[in-house]
Amino acid sequence: MTINSIDIGITLKKVETLLSEEKGLSPAMRSMVEMLVLLVTLMVNRLNRNSRNSSKPPSSDPNRKRERKEKGCRKAGGQKGRVGVTLEKVDKPDKVEVIKVDRRKLPRGEYKEAGYEARQVFDIEISRIVTEYRAEILEDNEGDQFVAPFPKGVTKAVQYGTSVKEHSVYMSQYQLIPYKRIQGYFREQIGMPVSEGSIYHFNQEAYDLLETFEEKAKAALVTSEVLHVDETGINKNGDKYWLHSASNRLWTHFSPHEKRGTEAMNSIGILPKFKGILCHDHWKPYYTYDCTHALCNAHHLRELTAVWEEDKQQWAKEMKTLLEETNRAVKDAGGLLESSKSEKYRQRYRSIVKNAETECPAPDETNRKGKRGRVKRTKARNLLERLREYEDDVLRFMDNKNVPFTNNLGENDIRMTKVQQKISGCFRSMEGKNFFCRIRSYLSTCRKQGVSSSQALKMLFRGELPDFVRS
Repeated sequence: MTINSIDIGITLKKVETLLSEEKGLSPAMRSMVEMLVLLVTLMVNRLNRNSRNSSKPPSSDPNRKRERKEKGCRKAGGQKGRVGVTLEKVDKPDKVEVIKVDRRKLPRGEYKEAGYEARQVFDIEISRIVTEYRAEILEDNEGDQFVAPFPKGVTKAVQYGTSVKEHSVYMSQYQLIPYKRIQGYFREQIGMPVSEGSIYHFNQEAYDLLETFEEKAKAALVTSEVLHVDETGINKNGDKYWLHSASNRLWTHFSPHEKRGTEAMNSIGILPKFKGILCHDHWKPYYTYDCTHALCNAHHLRELTAVWEEDKQQWAKEMKTLLEETNRAVKDAGGLLESSKSEKYRQRYRSIVKNAETECPAPDETNRKGKRGRVKRTKARNLLERLREYEDDVLRFMDNKNVPFTNNLGENDIRMTKVQQKISGCFRSMEGKNFFCRIRSYLSTCRKQGVSSSQALKMLFRGELPDFVRS
């Protein structure tokens, strides 16, 4: 790393060389200098962390440069064969305005109607609609009255309609807009008073209506062939909680819990029953479950990059290249390698791991300070031992077409949770966390199943659920 034209790595090596050559330093001074060198090294390593060599998002990279693409030979605009998004005329417009020719401005003569040239303008109307239901009351000769029944759901003298509820929940749980701003939208754009308390109750109603969906989602995930799991910290008024995610290509389930480990996952109830292939980032509690495991290689690539850049260990660079090459080969083969090719990659993998022992040896177990536990490993050594001990889990994507190279599906599903935290800061209550998790699970699942979020909420508040939930 270079700071103000000073190469920190070279400078630190010079200091270490001087320390080894200087024999007149007192033990205290030598120890202090060594401590300073260690601190500088740790700080430099931390500064070097970015999205390529750690789990940090690209947005956190300092002085992030956007790569400029070389100017190609293609013309500007949409290319041939591209499926674009554009307006198309509709057969039945909502409103038709006929524009007549001002015959007073025409030359003298006789004219006949030859047809019309049509142009359509797409626009929206945002307005309040108040529907008053008047139920007829009939009274017989004896004074008994008979009142016509109001439509289902019309139970109060004044109430909000389903569209207001749909819109509120869509903005709060899908677009992640805070309650106060939703309140302002209804007031300023529509002229309708909607309190934050009402928005809260709309979300509560959606939550209650989705109990059946949650049971269906958990059952579907338990029986899936491949399951992606992840967890992330969430904040409730300053208290640390955890959001647990389980998902596949068609279903998503989020659940909040005060714990991160097996106690939480057992209470959720998906993993204890799951017997398929579990994709994750090697967090050890996942290995307490009796199923087949597949590890996320996106994490391995970032860790290998860090080992190469920080420690200059050649084996890490070779392993990163091999994993990337293997992934390309699997894609080119349509998702599954022939057994002979798979075995060749596996042998190369083992060779790199074996040769790495020289460059990244295990610590001396005899040099321990205490009798308990094992001697602390470096990050590079921990990574090497993981790659050796969990070879099958690292390379499972080679032998099973349904196992991906990464756990990106699970991480993408959970990403919007972090967006919500950035916007709102924290959840105000446990109920708020529960609302978010169940409703977001439903909306994510609907998106995967081809149902838009707005349509999904419209169906929900009208007492319906999509076919995939009812089947």
